[in-house]
Amino acid sequence: MSLQGLLIWSALGLVAGILAKFIMPGRQGINPITTILLGIVGSIIGGKVGHLIGWGVAGEFSIKGIITAVGGALIFMYVWRFLFGKKG
Repeated sequence: MSLQGLLIWSALGLVAGILAKFIMPGRQGINPITTILLGIVGSIIGGKVGHLIGWGVAGEFSIKGIITAVGGALIFMYVWRFLFGKKG
């Protein structure tokens, strides 16, 4: 992934993190900065996976790119909540 692609996925991750937080059911207990960072990481991971399976070009703004970024952010937030969420 080029630097430009990484920057585009990071910008998309800002939006993806916020959308993922609204989509994810229940109370996350994640502050806004963590939400944005999880969204960025999740969208980059989602973008890489989407590119590997041939679902769009990495670093391209498109409907598929937005769906991939939000999906990656959701998955990453679920993993984060599973690992670091409050137990009980």
